Amino acid sequence: MFSRRRFLQTGSIAAAVTATLPSLAQAKDKKALPSAIARLKSLSSDASAISLTERRERQEKARILMRENNLSAILMTEGTSLTYFTGMRWWGGERLFAMVLTAKGESFYVCPGFEEGRAREQIAKSPDGDKSDVRIWQEDESPYGRVAQGLSDRGIAGGTVGLEETVKFVFEDGLRKAAPTATFVSATPVTVGCRMIKSPHEIDLMRLASKITLMAYEATYHSLKPGMTQQDVEDLIEAAHRNLGFEGAADVQVGEFSAFPHGSVTPQVIREGTIVLIDGGCKVEGYASDITRTFVLGKASDKMNQVFDIVHKAQSAALATAKPGAECGSVDAAARTVITEAGYGPDYKYFKHRVGHGMGMDGHEWPYLVRGNETKMQPHMTFSDEPGIYIRGEFGIRLEDDMHITENGAELFTPQSPSLENPFGKG
Repeated sequence: MFSRRRFLQTGSIAAAVTATLPSLAQAKDKKALPSAIARLKSLSSDASAISLTERRERQEKARILMRENNLSAILMTEGTSLTYFTGMRWWGGERLFAMVLTAKGESFYVCPGFEEGRAREQIAKSPDGDKSDVRIWQEDESPYGRVAQGLSDRGIAGGTVGLEETVKFVFEDGLRKAAPTATFVSATPVTVGCRMIKSPHEIDLMRLASKITLMAYEATYHSLKPGMTQQDVEDLIEAAHRNLGFEGAADVQVGEFSAFPHGSVTPQVIREGTIVLIDGGCKVEGYASDITRTFVLGKASDKMNQVFDIVHKAQSAALATAKPGAECGSVDAAARTVITEAGYGPDYKYFKHRVGHGMGMDGHEWPYLVRGNETKMQPHMTFSDEPGIYIRGEFGIRLEDDMHITENGAELFTPQSPSLENPFGKG
């Protein structure tokens, strides 16, 4: 799981902190972990993989959307959409590997010659099977001509081809030059049209991912002591996820640095009575959780409790507003109104970001709960619900749970945090 903080920090920063406790979760011996983490049991058997039948159904839905949007095909390179439709997990850098899914007829692949073995191994397990049309290009050849020839062979050389939104410009530029009679447009109406509405199986996987992350957070919370560093806490969170059977992680921000929504590179140590904010998640069969909890060890100040209560009400307001037919922007407005009317406005002064984002295989994906987004919510969309108040120089408080749009309203996958001093509502 990618950690924003670890992307930002250098190795020397962590070394600069004098820790009063060892980095507990570095120990491979499970017995060396705090008891709350050591006793966690794996839940990996609760997760079931996306089936080949489900991926075939996704491709058929994509073909319907292609026809509705007058697309002859869509082209995908490495990334989440390729995995969503095929099950393939690819990395390739500057060499083009592409799947072209056509609105009618057989799809085809374009692959670097030296990667043919790896490609065929994965394609054989995809809906296309081991008899797929795989077009190979060698190191001194252009892959774009292979795509153009494939389009011509399918009778769509002059058609409209949708490019998945993460296709690199260098690939797009090469395609336009090699296939000048084709029209290249965005494939987003198709890829997002499929991915933003989740199946019951996808919802189950996301619900499990949220459950696992919350369990990891709670076990870590019960293992914390004043004097621990950010790294100590992050290691414990990773260890807790591993004991639960999955890879997961979180960023940890303490005290005044919790007012940086995505963290600070400054080394931090937990003290009694200071805010601790943790934000992260895990993936279960490719589906993400994204949860934030804010709490204190010991007693919170009156101001901290007051701000927590405002954020809690804002999260509840967003949840109550989210329902089929509601505009995505209205959910942000509901939370922002609560925060502004409590004196922490206007606009983005203290609540510095949108209230949420779509979720699924990517931690952040379409659609977004942000002002001006007129997209109407539909049943089985999934979002984060994460209002926050950030007071620079003092502290920040954010509460985040993942939200499922139901037929009649919305539900959170995890219980809301009740308070700073009892963040998991137990004991």
